[in-house]
Parts: sequence; C-alpha cells; structure tokens
Amino acid sequence: MADPSSYRPKPGEIPDEPGVYKFRDEHRRVIYVGKAKSLRQRLANYFQPLTSLHPRTATMVTTAASVEWTVVSTEVEALQLEYTWIKEFDPRFNVKYRDDKSYPYLAVTLNEEFPRVQVMRGQKKKGVRYFGPYGHAWAIRETVDLMLRVFPVRTCSAGVFRNAASAGRPCLLGYIGKCAAPCVGRVTPEEHRELAEEFCDFMAGRTGTYIRRLEKQMTIAAEDMEYEKAARLRDDIEALRRAMEKSAVVLADATDADLIALAEDELEAAVQIFHVRGGRVRGQRGWVTDKVEAVDTAGLVEHALQQLYGEESGETVPKEVLVPALPEDAAAVTAWLSGRRGSNVSLRIPQRGDKKDLMETVARNAQQALVLHKTKRASDLTTRSRALEEIAEALDLDSAPLRIECFDISHLQGEDVVASMVVFEDGLPRKSEYRRFQIKGFEGQDDVRSMHEVIGRRFKRYLAEKDRTGEWGPAGDGEAPAGGEVPAEDDGRPKRFAYPPQLVVVDGGQPQVAAARRALDELGIDDIAVCGLAKRLEEVWLPGDDDPVVLPRSSEGLYLLQRVRDTAHDFAIRYQRSKRTKRIRTSPLDAVAGLGDTRKQALIKHFGSVKRLRQATIEQICEVPGMGRKTAEAVVVALAQAAPAAPAVNTATGEIMEDDGGGTA
Repeated sequence: MADPSSYRPKPGEIPDEPGVYKFRDEHRRVIYVGKAKSLRQRLANYFQPLTSLHPRTATMVTTAASVEWTVVSTEVEALQLEYTWIKEFDPRFNVKYRDDKSYPYLAVTLNEEFPRVQVMRGQKKKGVRYFGPYGHAWAIRETVDLMLRVFPVRTCSAGVFRNAASAGRPCLLGYIGKCAAPCVGRVTPEEHRELAEEFCDFMAGRTGTYIRRLEKQMTIAAEDMEYEKAARLRDDIEALRRAMEKSAVVLADATDADLIALAEDELEAAVQIFHVRGGRVRGQRGWVTDKVEAVDTAGLVEHALQQLYGEESGETVPKEVLVPALPEDAAAVTAWLSGRRGSNVSLRIPQRGDKKDLMETVARNAQQALVLHKTKRASDLTTRSRALEEIAEALDLDSAPLRIECFDISHLQGEDVVASMVVFEDGLPRKSEYRRFQIKGFEGQDDVRSMHEVIGRRFKRYLAEKDRTGEWGPAGDGEAPAGGEVPAEDDGRPKRFAYPPQLVVVDGGQPQVAAARRALDELGIDDIAVCGLAKRLEEVWLPGDDDPVVLPRSSEGLYLLQRVRDTAHDFAIRYQRSKRTKRIRTSPLDAVAGLGDTRKQALIKHFGSVKRLRQATIEQICEVPGMGRKTAEAVVVALAQAAPAAPAVNTATGEIMEDDGGGTA
C-alpha cells in the first residue's frame, strides 16, 4: 500500500487548465483516468488526509504509485480524451458498464450491391444501417416478415444468393412475392437499392408517407375495378400497420430521442435506455456496473453517455437525449454529442408531459433490472470472496490471491505440443491477458519438461519487464515522474507478462508442481505461490509436500480452482487443434516466396486442384491473372520438389479417392 504523499506533485507543478489525468500503480499500469476543468483543483482533492476521502477513492490513491496529466485546450477535448483512454487502458477503478446481453439489431447492409435485411449482433460495421436494439431476435423476424410484403428486400445469405443466380431460379421467397429476386434479374440493382432505402425510411419512423401512398393506390385500383390488386394493397397496408403496432406510440410523431434512467445503491448501478424513433419505442437496452469509484448520479450519466455514443456518429445519435441528471459540465457533453451527430443535440431533464411520464417508465425498468441483477449476483460476490479466502487458507497464503494464473500443456501423441496461460482477477476471467505458447526447447512428449519451459519463459518476460521499467535494482526505485513526461514504452497500456500473480496453478500433480517451482527458483522468484490440481481425485498439490491438500467437495475454493484449471485446459486444446488443422492444411505452394493467399487461391480456382496445377506448364500458369513468369517458374520448382500427397482413402469402403477436387492452398 503506497503513501499518496510519496508521489504527490510539488506545489505549482500542476497547471490550472483543462486536462485529463492518469493514476498508475507500481507496475506502471493505468488504474484510473479522469478529466477536469482545472487539473490543479481536481488533483488537489486526491491528496487530502485518507480519513477525509471516500473509501473507494482512498483505495485508489493508496494502490497508485504515480500520477500524470495531459493538458488540452477545451473541455470537449478532455471529454473525448478521457473516453479514449478508458477504452484503451481499461482502468480497474473507472466505472465501466457491463452490457447484460448481446442485443440483436435489425440491419440493412447498404454497403453491398444488393442490400440485405438481417439480424446482426456485436460490433457495428461501416455502411450498414442499424435499427434497434431489440429484446429478442424473433421480434425482428416477425417485423421483417410483415414488411417484406411491401418492401421485398433480399434477406438471403451470400451463398444462397450465388446459388440462385447460377441456377437461374429464385428461392421460395422470390416465388411467393416476399423478395424482389435481384439474383435472377427481376429488378435492377438500382431498383432493389431503392426498395432497401424505402425499407430504412419506414423503419426510421417515416411511416405516414408509405401508408398514404398505398391507400391512394388501393382507392385507384378499386375505382378501376381491379379488385384483386386493391385487396392485395389492403393486405399490405394491414401488414404495415401490424408491424407499426409492435412499437407502441409513446411520444409525438417524428420525435427522435433516447431516454436514459438510472437505479443505484452504494455498490452498484443499473442504467436503462429506451430508443424512441418517430415517436415509437424502437429499442431498449440495459447496463450494470460496480461503483468502483466515488461517483454521483451525474457522473454515472456522463459515463453512460460516453459508452453509449462514443463509437456512434450521424443519425445514430438522436436529436434529443433525456437524462435524470445533467453531467457536471453539461455544455461540454452537449457539444461533444453535437459533434458526433453533426448537428445540434439537446441534452436535458424532462420536466412535464409525456416525456416525463415515459422517463418514469424507464426508471422503473432500471430499478427492476438492478433488483434482478442483485438477485443473480449477490451470491456471486460473496461466493467469489469466500472462494479466494478458502484458497488462501488452504495454501497458507498471506492474503487472498487476487490474480491467479493457470498453465496447461496440450498435444496429440507428442505432436503440436502447446501450452496455455489463463488469468483470473478477483475470481473472474480476464480474457485479454490469456496467452498461448509453443514448446520450442525439445521435440516429443514430456509434460513435466514442457511445464518447466513455459513457466520459465513466462517469468523471464516478467523479470525483463521489471528490469526495463526500473522497478527494482539500484538503477531505479520504482518512482514515476509526477508530470506528463512519460517514456513511450511506459505508456500504461496492458503489457504482455508484465504483472505477477499471487498464485500459479498448474494442471497436474506433484511432478508438474515441482517443475513449476524449480523454474521460479532458477529465476530467483520466491514470492509467488505454486500449486497443482490433479484431475483424478481433484486434489491440490504443493511443492515439496508428499501428501496433497484435499479440499471438501462443497468448497467454493475448490470450485474456483477447477474452473481456472478447466478454462486453461479448454484454451490449450483449442490452440492445439488450430495448429494441427493448419499443419494438415499446408500446401506445397507455401514454399513459394512472395506468393500470397490471394494468388494461391487464384491458382487453385483456375486449375481446380494442386494435382492439376502440378501438371500445368509455365505458360499455362502465366495465364492466371497476376502471375508473372518468374513466379510461375518458382511454382513449378516448388511443386516438383514436393512429394505428392498420399491418396485419400474412403475408410468405409477402402476405395482410393482421386485428387480431382479443390485443394487447399
């Protein structure tokens, strides 16, 4: 635990200007990022007596070992830089909302020649128009099914589209009128794109235009006694109205707004967002966070706005954002939102009328979400703490192992020997710190020797990182500069192997544990505990002990160790399988220098297989687009030197399969 006075900047060093500041721990890892109108006034608040600080703030400043800052010209720049650094450094003491599910969106791929309507999750892609998020994917499919009567946009995958185009026959949707069948040329690309854009306009809330147009067409058809056409238009209008009914009208027509509400207690906070487009609720989502920093409702709102709109631009940022409390610097946040939209955005608290009533509904949803989350998680927090305490007690550790690293070895009959390292912090997996190893020191199968090599390589990297950053030895005492001058290599980004665990777990028994301990001893590391978890009886082995530690089957500590071990095992197996698959799929063309994947695929596509390519002449190879004579000669030489692969055999019939199919380049 550090004394904040040991790294407190000297009086007058901190500028009285807007900026962003970072607190770092003893390993130079960024643990907190904040912004301020006045860096001098804000940072002075952190160096008060610990008894006058909020407990979470006191924990942060005693964990930190240095502070630095960056001056910016405006408060809007400070807001943007703070968001960027929180995303980049993932500081442990900053509020980070956890999305409680992967929400599905209705997406229209306007970046394709023939736009497609589909359900999408995950990272948003450039050139794709999104609507939602929706609570369930089936809700999207129901809506799309109704709207395809009027807007028959393509919904098929690229493979289905290509097959229909090559066969000259559309799929079932094309026959029943729910697809315009651009695959067989029933509509031109321009006509199909116009359909997709009309679909987007309707989903964006501009519904009245299309309803009125269809009603007018229906009336004209009835007057002309085209009763079948009029009936079809009537059904289309009814389908659109049913699709509209799935989104309740809550505000005046043409209102585009996001309503954000919070529910919080001393430890956690839940945020709910309703997306209103065209006066209708088009989507809903929710996040939950641990309050790891001392933050009020206004601060939580600001963090939510950063996470919600930090990666958005254009019309995805609405004209109006309604919140329960305005951020501390509402003008800067409003300017930032307006910059992301490209036009003015109103950020305010609803005071009366329909918007206030809807905000109360959103707040009730947030409160219910928090109650549900606490019901699910209350036992989890207690359980994780109890598990770590049980491990510390069973292994006779000085404190609970807040960072656990587990190593496992995987191979297939001595080939493709690999290892995995997984990391659990505070009892939860930290996937960004997972690492994979190839065994390089020897050939063949030897799990004990492999474990010794992997542990040695991992902690050599740790010692090298300590030596480089000056955290030990007479060259440096671990102190960091107080000001903004930081070497490029000490930028606070998460570094590979830079942070030591309190406990190393190996998958195995006494031999593997002894190998891990020996590797640490050879490096002079004696402050990291080691244990092994053997699969047969789930017994815990400690270095030098003849008898294992047996934890009760109902022990939360044993359950956590099993979870850590199983995670490492699965991670190692996935890596080993990927290496084996890659090795099996190697081709003689891999030996040709300068021949990339694109030209390899072009060769295979042109000739049909490696066997036929081997029979081709240099002149025939030169006919492939992008292939010069020099490269063609290298291909011929490489294929001549490589022994032909053994023929494939049908294991059911014993038949030798000819290599006339497509090979893998």
